[in-house]
Amino acid sequence: MSDGQRNALNWFEIPSADFQRAKKFYETIMGAEMHASTMGEHQMAFFPMDEGKVGGAVIHHAMMKPSAEGTTVYLNANPDLTAILDRVGKAGGQVIVPKTQVTPEIGYFAMFIDSEGNKVALHSQN
Repeated sequence: MSDGQRNALNWFEIPSADFQRAKKFYETIMGAEMHASTMGEHQMAFFPMDEGKVGGAVIHHAMMKPSAEGTTVYLNANPDLTAILDRVGKAGGQVIVPKTQVTPEIGYFAMFIDSEGNKVALHSQN
């Protein structure tokens, strides 16, 4: 595999305690419908993604528990994360780090606790 084909991230899953509530939360803040599917004992709702790009899902399974500790997933909120961040509280989440510039080259980030208790972050250039 050439260096141009490598990604540090291939897939991510955000655990849910209440699958329908979590699906609605992310559809609301992202402003996009998430296709739901059941795979064995897993309920999954998939984030929209372009073909060949990294993707992920909200997942419900007895072995997966929401947590505000541990790994942090950064969702793509380009071009400006403000619109998504403004919907977090209304959708049942809580902003814990407001929009903050990292550097002019890197852009901005923010963090929130979702409807399930997961710590999730946003990143955008503006």
